[in-house]
Amino acid sequence: MGHTTIRLDGGVATELQRHGIALTPPWWMTRALLSDERRRVLRGVHERFLTAGADVVTANTFRCNLRALQATGLQDAGLGWMVHAAVGVALAARNAAGNPRTRVVASMAPVADAYRPDLVPDDDTLRVEHRWLATELSRAGVDTVLVETMNTAREARAALAEVLATGGTAWVGFVCGDDARLLSGEPLADAARAVVADGAAAVLVNCTDPARTEVCLRELRAAVSGPIGAYPNLEGRAGDGPAALDPKAFGDLMARWRDEYALALAGGCCGTTPEHLAAMSDRFGA
Repeated sequence: MGHTTIRLDGGVATELQRHGIALTPPWWMTRALLSDERRRVLRGVHERFLTAGADVVTANTFRCNLRALQATGLQDAGLGWMVHAAVGVALAARNAAGNPRTRVVASMAPVADAYRPDLVPDDDTLRVEHRWLATELSRAGVDTVLVETMNTAREARAALAEVLATGGTAWVGFVCGDDARLLSGEPLADAARAVVADGAAAVLVNCTDPARTEVCLRELRAAVSGPIGAYPNLEGRAGDGPAALDPKAFGDLMARWRDEYALALAGGCCGTTPEHLAAMSDRFGA
């Protein structure tokens, strides 16, 4: 069933770090968009994941939400170009290293902090900020958005609604802690059923260590009948530790998950290198 599983890419942020781009505030990952030289580094990261077997290029828009860009000091009228630049680099990589089935998707993260559910703002703020990014992504030509690393059902549903309002498709990924619960403490099963009812095309677990991810996949598979996926965190959320799994072990694990949980989407989050992805791709077959 390997051909039915969409192969996501790996840890773009940690690959940028490995290639010399500092991920420090206020720019974070958007630092890779600030010069031709850095954009070439980013394009190279995308291309290496594609060469390793990814079916998807995830545009570097994780930190392109409204408040993150405003924190850089750019004027509001000039914020949209960052989104379009990120999508443009992803498209260039797809055109250079992809194949006809390669998809460019965009990342949409929590507007405050992926690991701080206590900072999630009120519903009106969520609607405004997610609508801004969803609109810019649609204008940039993106039709599928990866609403990822969501730590509350409330924000996941708000982001999903804004993507759907632009006519786009959304895959929704949750970051979890123990016992198949979001970082907010909400059961993953409940959050998954809610976003599926709202119109999510797939539900995933991301930026969660492999052991907790497997617990989540059992719950997820039991909770929803539609497409599910996983892209685990291999080196901790600080992005500064050794990989939890070497490429072969990662490939073996993802192949087992694909078969046991009928994964529709599979890849890696922080710490997942092109070598990890190639090992997974080899196990999945053509």
